[in-house]
Amino acid sequence: MATVGGIKEAEGSANSLEIDSLARFAVEDHNKKQNALLEFKRVVNVKQQVVAGTVYYITLEVTEGGHTKVYEAKVWEKPWINFKEVQEFKLIG
Repeated sequence: MATVGGIKEAEGSANSLEIDSLARFAVEDHNKKQNALLEFKRVVNVKQQVVAGTVYYITLEVTEGGHTKVYEAKVWEKPWINFKEVQEFKLIG
């Protein structure tokens, strides 16, 4: 049985337009804050946690200077009030 508020795999949504949109939002947010030039490539994996809204843990590939790198973005979304926030964006691996 799933734990209420626990982090779980986001089944079937790794390639959804919504997840792609959130991943692109995270890359754009990072680029603005860090004056970087990362280019979104693809979503690798997604986990989600239902809180006051949903927190998505998105593993994604980007291209930086011709090299592929893998990052994890933690994006909090509350669609009913048009709110989304990147809480964390870090290089992994």
